[in-house]
Amino acid sequence: MIAMSNSSLESNLEGLAGVLEADLPNYKSKILRILCTVARLLPEKLTVYTTLVGLLNARNYNFGGEFVEAMIRQLKECLKVNMYNQAVHLVRFLSDLVNCHVIAAPSMVAMFENFVSVTQEEDVPQVRCDWYIFAFLSSLPWVGKELYEKKDAEMDRLLSQTESYLKRRLKTHVPMLQVWTADKPHPQEERRDYQSAFETMCYPEYCKHDCSLQVPVYLDCLWSQIQKLKKDRWQERHILRPYLAFDSILCEALQHNLPPFTPPPHTEDSVYPMPRVIFRMFDYTDDPEGPVMPGSHSVERFVIEENLHCIIKSHWKERKTCAAQLLSYPGNNKIPLNYHIVEVIFAELFQLPSPPHIEVMYTTLLIELCKLQPGSLPQVLAQATEMLYMRLDTMNTTCVDRFINWFSHHLSNFQFRWSWEDWSDCLTQDLEKPKPKFVREVLEKCMRLSYHQRIIDLVPASFSVLSPANPVCMYKYADESNRSLPGYTVALCLTIAIKNKASNDEIFGILKDVPNPNQEDDDDEGFSFNPLKIEVFVQTLLHLAAKSFSHSFSALAKFHEVFKTLAESDEGKLHVLRVVYEVWKNHPQMIAVLVDKMIRTQIVDCAAVANWIFSSELAHDFTRFYVWEILHSTIRKMNKHVLKIHKELEDTKARLARQHKRRDSDDDDDDDDRSTDREDGPLEEQIERLQEKVESAQSEQKNLFLVIFQRFIMLLTEHLVRCETGGIDVFTPWYKSCIERLQQIFLQHHQIIQQYMVTLENLLFTAELDHHILAVFQQFCALQA
Repeated sequence: MIAMSNSSLESNLEGLAGVLEADLPNYKSKILRILCTVARLLPEKLTVYTTLVGLLNARNYNFGGEFVEAMIRQLKECLKVNMYNQAVHLVRFLSDLVNCHVIAAPSMVAMFENFVSVTQEEDVPQVRCDWYIFAFLSSLPWVGKELYEKKDAEMDRLLSQTESYLKRRLKTHVPMLQVWTADKPHPQEERRDYQSAFETMCYPEYCKHDCSLQVPVYLDCLWSQIQKLKKDRWQERHILRPYLAFDSILCEALQHNLPPFTPPPHTEDSVYPMPRVIFRMFDYTDDPEGPVMPGSHSVERFVIEENLHCIIKSHWKERKTCAAQLLSYPGNNKIPLNYHIVEVIFAELFQLPSPPHIEVMYTTLLIELCKLQPGSLPQVLAQATEMLYMRLDTMNTTCVDRFINWFSHHLSNFQFRWSWEDWSDCLTQDLEKPKPKFVREVLEKCMRLSYHQRIIDLVPASFSVLSPANPVCMYKYADESNRSLPGYTVALCLTIAIKNKASNDEIFGILKDVPNPNQEDDDDEGFSFNPLKIEVFVQTLLHLAAKSFSHSFSALAKFHEVFKTLAESDEGKLHVLRVVYEVWKNHPQMIAVLVDKMIRTQIVDCAAVANWIFSSELAHDFTRFYVWEILHSTIRKMNKHVLKIHKELEDTKARLARQHKRRDSDDDDDDDDRSTDREDGPLEEQIERLQEKVESAQSEQKNLFLVIFQRFIMLLTEHLVRCETGGIDVFTPWYKSCIERLQQIFLQHHQIIQQYMVTLENLLFTAELDHHILAVFQQFCALQA
C-alpha cells in the first residue's frame, strides 16, 4: 500500500513508479497481479493507484496495455462468479484511468453503452439491469467531466436511456427494505419533522416534498446526485485527484482502447446484489457549529459515504485499525466527519436483509471510535441514539431488534450509564407501543450482560414497570398450599429420587402412577402422551437444576431417555415446551438456552418449537424479542442440518469420482471387475443412504416453513377479520409487529425460502389471501425479480 510519509503523496508516487518500472523486466506478472488486486479490494485508494498506473503507462506503454487487458479479464471473472461488488470497483477504476490518460474516453463510453443496453434485454431480472445502471452512474463522479467533454452527445443519450429505465422500474420491494415506515406520521411528528433537524433525518430528498415518500431507492438517489453534478458542470469538490499534479507527464502518454466488452448473459446461476434503500439520519442543521454537511443530492455525499463504506469493508476485522482509518479520512477538516461516520455505521447495521458484517463488529467499532475521539464522537452518538428513539414508532421491527442489541451492548461498556429520565415519555404510553417495548427489551438485554439487582439499582424507580422481572424459577409444587394440585405427591417423590441420583428406570417407576387426565385408564406401559407426567417431571427437574445453565444442561443429559419417552408424540413435545415456559417465564434467556439445547439433543423438533411459538399459551409474549430469537435460531439449526447432510453427500460423491479417476488412470487388466464392484459398493450404498437423508431433511425444512407461514396467515387473518367486524383500525402495534416479523422471516432466510417459492405460492400465498398479507409475499418475490 502507498503510505504517506514526510514527503508528499506526489513524490511518493513518482518514486514508486520509478522503482516499479525498473522491476518490470523481472516482476511484471507479480506487479500486474498486485495492482489488479488493489483495484478490486482498496477502492477508497482508487485515485492513488490509477495515478500510479498512469505514470507507469507514460513510461512503459506496453505495460499499460497489459494492465488494461488484465483488468478486463478480472472484471469478466468477477461477473462470472457473481462478485458484483468487487466488479463495481473494477469498473470505477477503469473509468478513472481515463483521467490518467491510460484509457481513451471513446472506448470507455462504448463500454458504458453496452452496460446501459442491458436494460433493453428481455426476460431478465430487474436486479440485473439495476447493477449495470449502478455501475455506470456510480463511475460518473470520477470520470463524468472527461467523458462529457469528449463525447457529450453520446453521454446525453446514455443518461436519457438511464432516465427512461428508472421511470419504468418497478419498486414493489421497497416497503420490505425500508428502515422507517412513516406512511402516516402523527401530525405533531410531521410538524416537528418539517421544523427541526428531523426534517431530513430519514430520507431528506423526499421529506421536503411528500412525507409519504420517505424511501428513495439507491438508484433514484444516485440519479438525483448525478443530475445535480451535471447541472454543476461536473464540478465535484471531494475526490482526491493526485494525477492532476502529473498532468504534463500524463497528457503526453499514449492511450489504450478497451478490449471489446459484452456483459455476460443472464443464467440460472447468476445472483445479483439485492436492491437497497438510502439511510439518512443527519443534515446540515445537526452540526451548526462545524463544517457544513454536503446535501443529500450532492455527489460529495455519495463519494464520502462510498469511501467510508469501503474503509469499513477493508478493515472490519481489526476494529482499532478500522476506527483509525475512518478518523483519518482525507479532507476530514472540511466535513463533519463524525456525523458521516456514525450515519454510515448505522446505515450498515440497519441494512436489510442483513448487515454486511456481524452485528457485534459495529458495537466494538463505535466503542473504539469513542475512545479515540472522547471529546466529540460520544456526543454525536448520543444525538443519533436520541433520534432513533424518537422515530421508534415507525421503525422496522428487525432494525429495532438490532438497535436493542447495539444499545444494550454499548451501555454495558460504559457502566450502563444513560439519562433514562429523558425517555420518561414512554412511561405514559401503552406498554405495547414501540417506545416502552424498546426500553423494556433494552433493560432485559442489559440484565443478560450484568445481573438483575444492578439494573434495578441503575434505573429510576419510575421505570419499575419496564424493569425486568427477577429471573427466578416458578416451581408450582414448592408451596405446601398447593398440595391439592394433581401430581404434588409424585413431585415430592421425584425430588427425593433425583437428589438421591435415581436412575432413569427408577424415574419411570415413579411416573408410572401418575394418572392421565386425557383418558380414564392409561395404557399398560404408561408412557403415552400424558400432560401431567410431563408437567410433574419437567417442573421438578428444572427446579432442581435451576442454579445455572450448566446444571440444567447436565439434568437434560442425565434424564435424556425420560424426556425422549415422555415427548415421543408431537403433543408431548409441545407440552414439554409449555412447561419450560411456565417454569422460566421470568427468565427469557434461560428459556432460549433450554429450547436450543432440547433441539440439539432431539428432545423436541423444529416444527414443535414453531407450533409452540404461535400457540395461545405464548400469546402474551408473542411480540417479545426473545421469542423471535428462538424462532430464528430454530430455523438456522434446521438449515445447517440440511447443509451438513448435503455436504456429506457431495463429499462422498467426490470420493467415488476420485476413486474412478484413479482406477481409469491405471492400466489394469479387465479381470479386476469384481474387485472394482467391491470398492465401489460401500460408497454407492452410502450415497444412496445420504440421498434419502437429504430428501428427508429437505422435507422437514419445507414443512417447518409451511408451519411458520401457515400460522402467520392464521393469526393475521383472525386479526384482520376481528378489526373489520368490530370497525377497529387494523394498524395496531401488534399488527405492525406481526406483519414485520413475517417480513423478517422472508428476509433473513431468503436464500432457503427461494427454493420453496412455488409450493408457498400454490398452497399458502394464493390470490384469495387478504391483500395485507399477500403484499409481503409479493414484495419478497420482487427482491430478485
